[in-house]
Amino acid sequence: MCGIVGVLGTHEAAPLLVEALGRLEYRGYDSAGIATLDEGRLGRRRAVGKLVNLSDKLVHEPLRGHSGIGHTRWATHGAPTEANAHPHAGARVAVVHNGIIENYRELREELSARGIGTSTDTDTETVALLCQLYLDQQMPPREAAAATIAKLEGAYALCFLFEDEPDLLIAARKGSPLAIGHGEGEMFVGSDAIALGNLTDRITYLDEGDRAEVTRAGVVIFDAQGREVTRPEKRIAQAAAQVDKAGHKHFMAKEIAEQPRVLAAALGHYLTPEGRIALPEPCIDFTAIDRLTLVACGTAFYACNVAKYWFEQVARLPVEIDVASEFRYREPPMPARSAALFVSQSGETADTLAALRYAKGQGAQILSVVNVTESSIARDSDIALPILAGAEIGVASTKAFTCQLLVLGALALEAARQRGTIDEATLAAHLQGLRALPGLIDQGLSIEAECQRVSRGLAEARDILFLGRGRMYPLALEGALKLKEISYIHAEAYASGELKHGPIALVDEHVPVIVMAPHDELFDKTVSNMQEVMARGGKVLLITDTKGARIAGDGTWEVITLPEIDPLWAPILYAVPAQLLAYHTAVAKGTDVDQPRNLAKSVTVE
Repeated sequence: MCGIVGVLGTHEAAPLLVEALGRLEYRGYDSAGIATLDEGRLGRRRAVGKLVNLSDKLVHEPLRGHSGIGHTRWATHGAPTEANAHPHAGARVAVVHNGIIENYRELREELSARGIGTSTDTDTETVALLCQLYLDQQMPPREAAAATIAKLEGAYALCFLFEDEPDLLIAARKGSPLAIGHGEGEMFVGSDAIALGNLTDRITYLDEGDRAEVTRAGVVIFDAQGREVTRPEKRIAQAAAQVDKAGHKHFMAKEIAEQPRVLAAALGHYLTPEGRIALPEPCIDFTAIDRLTLVACGTAFYACNVAKYWFEQVARLPVEIDVASEFRYREPPMPARSAALFVSQSGETADTLAALRYAKGQGAQILSVVNVTESSIARDSDIALPILAGAEIGVASTKAFTCQLLVLGALALEAARQRGTIDEATLAAHLQGLRALPGLIDQGLSIEAECQRVSRGLAEARDILFLGRGRMYPLALEGALKLKEISYIHAEAYASGELKHGPIALVDEHVPVIVMAPHDELFDKTVSNMQEVMARGGKVLLITDTKGARIAGDGTWEVITLPEIDPLWAPILYAVPAQLLAYHTAVAKGTDVDQPRNLAKSVTVE
């Protein structure tokens, strides 16, 4: 969630740090700061709010020096104030931190017993003060950092900068991602490759429990047991680290528009020219399992809900779904003939990663669907399936969601093929439906002007309901989530048949009801539920295809018409109007589309 950057450079560090922090804005933050060494002396600048506030401060109060650390903070302990902003510092050390130090109260008590007081509400300040204590006990910086890290409980990515040590950064990770960047006579630390994309394309990812001593000559890495180890250096394609709106007003708009292209790329990866499903070898044997458990958070959780229909209806494979933050605390048994599949855009979602490790400890086979192939979730999986969406900067997931659905759909078809629950002709028809998706979504994007017009009315609402049935119910949930995330309008979603079991009491002329209803096997039942809304004065926005609009469009407030599609894959296409309605409603309200309040892109704390 928080963003970390470190620089041991040959040029002034402050502008490099600010630029790198700008590349991490997509993670979400409420304050930012940097620290540098100027002739060996530590200097700090911090500011609340957008990064431009820090930039303004640096114009009037510049920091010099070729070594430094920087941070964008998403508040956990303590309000977003300048005092609580990172870096935190002792007399001779500054620290930036992503994660939560769970034993910070105990550490504060230890420090207090030694007469060392605190001046912030944060857990991170204790890290700086503890390290300073060890420095005061004449420990060298490397040893002081190692001793400090050994005392910490919880999740963290850390970077230490020491006074009078212009050629040293100490980095460590446990539960939160951290990468080392290699340059020519320069070295860098960052939360991810995107952060370092303007500095280097040579990256080393730290493993869980690693501690790194970084100098301009290179990096020495120690594992959780203190043994010196080597981690591979990888070349990162510069395109993967690009942060560019490409002429769009917002990253979210760009990423919605990119969906035909990225879906086509994913199709090229997972379908052969001969029309077969191509998965990494060895892949899962679906005939050897009796149950599949799907685990995720947020939008990825709704992708799992769609996939449940696919696996159960097409492959006849029972599926259990759980929210990652609840999964391991239920301590669910993992039967011998089962597998667990984890879905995460970042591959670093703390709850999902913890759930994965629980399932792995139970002996389950682990699959993952991720967008970052070097992420912790990917590396901890037996089989990791990339969604190939490219960097997604907008906090509200769009292209990652549809790519997740495509990969899960291909996997469900492969399960059906292996289990013999689908004949060759039906399999070929469904694969053809998948191949048609990029073109259909390209057509679907033509509704944008219509969505923009309708959204002006939605922006006036205080409450909005979404309805869907069968495979469209999870899409209703996703549509409501998107609207809440970026427009701050209260929105709820229900399975259409559940409307009469309570939620219909909310319906009146002031509550728009968005009905997602392709002309499929459940269309008539969904329309019946829609009529119940209209009979009570509700204003219905019907999202359907041409046949559905002809049958059920009369009497609705608005109708948005999409191309006809194989009903199995309708959830992927119908994600487009859900995204566009949320986007244009947020724009109409003037909210921060790409960085909505209180949210972060990569949720690396529990």
